[in-house]
Amino acid sequence: MREASYYKKLDNDNVQCELCPRNCIIKKGNYGFCSARKNIDGKLYSIVYARPCAMHIDPIEKKPFYHFMPGENTLSIGTAGCNLECKHCQNWSMSMAKPEDFFVKEISPEQVVENAIDNDCKIISYTYNEPTVFYEYMIDCAKLARKKGLKNIIVSNGFINPGPLKELCKHINGANIDLKSFDNAFYKKITNSWIEPVLESLKILKENNVWLEITNLIIPKLNDDLEKIKEMCIWIKENFGDDVPLHFTAFYPCYKLLGYPPTKPDILIKARNIALDTGIKYVYIGNIPSEDGNNTYCPKCGKLLIDRSGFGVTTNNIKKSKCDCGEKIDGIFN
Repeated sequence: MREASYYKKLDNDNVQCELCPRNCIIKKGNYGFCSARKNIDGKLYSIVYARPCAMHIDPIEKKPFYHFMPGENTLSIGTAGCNLECKHCQNWSMSMAKPEDFFVKEISPEQVVENAIDNDCKIISYTYNEPTVFYEYMIDCAKLARKKGLKNIIVSNGFINPGPLKELCKHINGANIDLKSFDNAFYKKITNSWIEPVLESLKILKENNVWLEITNLIIPKLNDDLEKIKEMCIWIKENFGDDVPLHFTAFYPCYKLLGYPPTKPDILIKARNIALDTGIKYVYIGNIPSEDGNNTYCPKCGKLLIDRSGFGVTTNNIKKSKCDCGEKIDGIFN
């Protein structure tokens, strides 16, 4: 265990967590909403510190990051717990669990970094469940990783308070934020949260020069309204310009949404075309085979720059962050 950051003590041994917008008031002996933080004798502790229940080597494209060191492998770690309750979560066995549901070996931040180096991973990803709930562990790993010349990235729902996020920005290089919809009613019904903190987090990440990519999972009948998708694309363009990669990904039935059909390719193609017409330069399609939607093209001359097959990079023609025509390609490249 590790005493938690961002909380305050209240009367009667109660505490208030200030890490995410829920600002849970937690009675002695109880967990917060995320099941990863517990009030023990009037102090708040991270119960998941150094207790990852998943650690794997993944291609960076799987996160998905398409403009952050393409073709590299990343050491990915995650714990139990989450501060949302997404009915379509594919990692629900981790995110909806309590730490005691897993028998895991403690792995210190030093060991995480050693594992990354030993496996020739230049990047550590904090992913699988929501990394906000293992904030202290993530921060300690990230600090050590930077000292060793490694990069740090998060795959996050963006549901975190501004103060903790600004501190995190000092230690990470990239973030892929899952913007689940541009409709607050969807957030409330499907994720048991609300959208405003997520939009604020996107702005904070961009303002703090963290490389940003955005993912929107399209679920039939729930968030596939093309007008809402257009509204989202316009908001992204107006707030961040045209260089933030946007990933539209396909839903497959899981967890509590088993009765919904998989996403058809045509809606992803339509969403991609809307984003491109809005002026966003880099728009991708994920979770289904798609040649045009999976590759990176020069937004000026149209040349194929990165050819991808599945999660692998077969060709990378980007040299010094530029196309041969001289166009700057936005991202963090080797």
